[in-house]
Amino acid sequence: MSRPLIVSDCDEVLLHMVAPFRDWLGESQGVTFKMDSADFSKAMRYAKDGELVPPQEIWNLLNKFFDTEMYRQQAIAGAVAGINAVGQDADVVILTNLNDHRRDMRARQLADVGINARVFTNQGPKGPALKAILDEYNPSRALFIDDLPQHHDSVSQLTPEVIRLHLCGEPLLSPHIDCAHKAGHAHARIDDWEAALPWILEQIHGEDA
Repeated sequence: MSRPLIVSDCDEVLLHMVAPFRDWLGESQGVTFKMDSADFSKAMRYAKDGELVPPQEIWNLLNKFFDTEMYRQQAIAGAVAGINAVGQDADVVILTNLNDHRRDMRARQLADVGINARVFTNQGPKGPALKAILDEYNPSRALFIDDLPQHHDSVSQLTPEVIRLHLCGEPLLSPHIDCAHKAGHAHARIDDWEAALPWILEQIHGEDA
């Protein structure tokens, strides 16, 4: 009999990303980072004159961070124990929006903090990638965890049977991110692992999800 399947995002669900990215920008790139809204493109300004960093340079900085600074990313409180507890009763895979050549780096990064799981990389909406994972695993039930509402929207449209948890464990972001649960695209919004873990376990063990 197939097991339940947990498909989890990485950044801001398992590992902090924005906080170390902000620190690195300030330390070495001459850029300040402050989230005042859900618009990531307006969070970065040049320290010398306060001008917004243009979109292409934002992508350049993100790529440079992931190529050279991933070691800065630390686990979100409760995430390692939580995802490993879930892994006792379900298969766990990571679906992360990174370029494919960084897949092995991400797997090693997660292993270094104590999370050993298969990693799938993706670009763009996560619905199609999740559907392909479901086709491979054919789980008894599946639960998707992500911090961004647009991915819950994508998954809900393609695979509405998947249980969806909106979780953003980064306090710099969580107040500014639209709630996928309120929008009807996620079954719950829980932003810390201590509260999320019993909910997840209830979903994968319950008769009805």
